[in-house]
Amino acid sequence: MFIGHFAVAFASKRAAPRTSLGLLVAAVSLLDLIWPILVLGGFEVVRIDPGNTVVTPLDFVSYPYSHGLIFVCLWAAIFAGAYYATSRYWQGAAMIGVGVISHWVLDVVSHRPDMPLYPGSARIGLGLWNSMAATVIVEGSAFALGAWLYATGTRANDRTGRWAWWSLVILLLGIYAGNLAGSPPPSATAVAALALAAGLFPLWAWWIDRHRTVLQ
Repeated sequence: MFIGHFAVAFASKRAAPRTSLGLLVAAVSLLDLIWPILVLGGFEVVRIDPGNTVVTPLDFVSYPYSHGLIFVCLWAAIFAGAYYATSRYWQGAAMIGVGVISHWVLDVVSHRPDMPLYPGSARIGLGLWNSMAATVIVEGSAFALGAWLYATGTRANDRTGRWAWWSLVILLLGIYAGNLAGSPPPSATAVAALALAAGLFPLWAWWIDRHRTVLQ
C-alpha cells in the first residue's frame, strides 16, 4: 500500500503538529527502508512472480525481520523511544510509533497471506491487491484524505512550501500509477536497490515542512 502509507504520515501531522513531516514519513516508510538492506544482505528474500497479485509481481518469500509483527513493534519502540528521548514530545513519539506499526496493518490489508507475525510463524493477509479496482479506490481515497488533512492543516510560507508540497503529491501519484501499469522489474536485486531511493522521501517531506506553518 505505497500511497496509503504516506496518507498516514500526512494525516499524523494533525495529531503531532510539532513533529516534522519528515519524521512522520520516515516512520511509515521505516519497514520498507530496512527491507531492501536485508534483501541485499541475503537475510530476506523476494522474487519476481508476474501474476502473484494483479497489483504487484513481487513474491515476498521471506521478510520476518523487516515486516514480522514482533520486529515491527521493536522498530516502532526504538524509533518512538529515540524521538521521545530527544524531544520530550509524547504526541510526536506516539504518532511515530503508530506510523511504524500502521505500515504492517496496511500491508496485512493489501497483501495476500505473506505477512509474518514472527520468524517461522503462519502468515496472514487479506488480499486487497487481488482486485485492481478495490485497490485503487481504497488506496486512492486514503491518500486523498491524508493529503487534504495536511494541506488544510498547514499553510505555505512561501513558494517553496506550496510547490514542493504539490510536486511531492504529484510524484507519488505518478510512481503509484507507474507501478500499477508498468512491466515487472528485471530482478529482485534491482527492486531492492531501487527501494533504497525511498530514503529521499523523508528528506523531501522535512524540507516541505520547514516551509509550511501549522494552522491553529
